[in-house]
Amino acid sequence: MFPKVVQVIPMKDYSVYVYFEDGKIVCYDMSHMIEKDVFLPLKNMDIFLNTCTVLNDTLAWDTSLNRDNTTCLDIDPDTLYALPFAEEQIA
Repeated sequence: MFPKVVQVIPMKDYSVYVYFEDGKIVCYDMSHMIEKDVFLPLKNMDIFLNTCTVLNDTLAWDTSLNRDNTTCLDIDPDTLYALPFAEEQIA
């Protein structure tokens, strides 16, 4: 099975709730990743929150704002799916 992300909701603490097609929800903590060179643009909270999206069936940041899946920053969906179930904190 290839996990498919259908929705993402970024939070102000650099975490993202990730919703999968099969109903699984995980919370991915990006706070440790934003220190890596490739993810440095996401330290800007406006960019982190406003460019977070689903591209290629996974969590991504469309930092170029052109929906080009070759230039986005993304996280492997298998990595996300392996995280434990999260209790949704959004209401």
